Amino acid sequence: MSMKNQTWVSEIVLLGFQNLHNFKVPLFSLFLLIYILTVWENVLIIVLVAFSRNLHSPMYFFLQQLSVCDFMESTNIVPTLLQTIIYDKIMLPFVSCMIQFAFFSATEAFECLLLAVMAYDRYVAICIPLRYTSIMSHVVCIKIILMSWIFSLCSTLATANLIGTLKFCEQKKINHFFCDLDPLLKISCSDTFFVKIEATLMSIPVVVCPFILISVSYMCIAHAILKIVSHTGRQKAFSTCSSHLAVVSMFYGTIIAIYIVPPRKESQTISKVLSLFYTVVIPLVNPVIYSLRSKDIKEAFTKILIFN
Repeated sequence: MSMKNQTWVSEIVLLGFQNLHNFKVPLFSLFLLIYILTVWENVLIIVLVAFSRNLHSPMYFFLQQLSVCDFMESTNIVPTLLQTIIYDKIMLPFVSCMIQFAFFSATEAFECLLLAVMAYDRYVAICIPLRYTSIMSHVVCIKIILMSWIFSLCSTLATANLIGTLKFCEQKKINHFFCDLDPLLKISCSDTFFVKIEATLMSIPVVVCPFILISVSYMCIAHAILKIVSHTGRQKAFSTCSSHLAVVSMFYGTIIAIYIVPPRKESQTISKVLSLFYTVVIPLVNPVIYSLRSKDIKEAFTKILIFN
């Protein structure tokens, strides 16, 4: 990160949610409980997939990676959120703020790519079932995940490096509960045009292309399902995709609402609430959605309980 002597402020003040008054303790308790449940759920999914033989398939391998991603994102954001609730605002070293932004951006980029990979996995399973084992082999799955992480990190570091060249003069207060791109650019006293252009260009391979791949995959899946004669067969085929569709809808719906919908006067408060949804709520809900729809996960969990 090439900050050199451009950064004039050494600390960033995160304002979080102001004027909570008597709601501080209830909100702190609520988000702490959510964080504990999120960690427990995602670690459970990671362990179940790692040690249950009936979960050693590409679909559950990708679900395990989604849990890893959700765990990292929640651990990166929620501790800062809890501090802003208790203390009204917190001061972070500028370097810590940039590290938080880099980790957040990397996990978000990885999740976009991973959801596209999961959609393609369902497409192969339903539309090309006879070639599924050869196309989605274990080696191929590992390579895909490694490439996704590498691409996510590289794209994030490119943006973080450009932000590091900006000047941050006297204004150091960010009206947010974590270090996100738009709030950081708002407090810069430099021209942020090139950073915005770079971020927009990077969103094409990271956000837009995966969304197109997901859409095309599900159009092909829908076409294949409609060809199935039996109602039971259709229902079974659709049930393997419903959980992923729910996760994709929540994730992309929130991203579109925050970063694409034109800003309004009260948009900062709305943006913070929506950011809460996809940094705190979605990592909690994802394991629940997949667990409720998967008999294999329920069976694996039951076996562990009986064994213990």
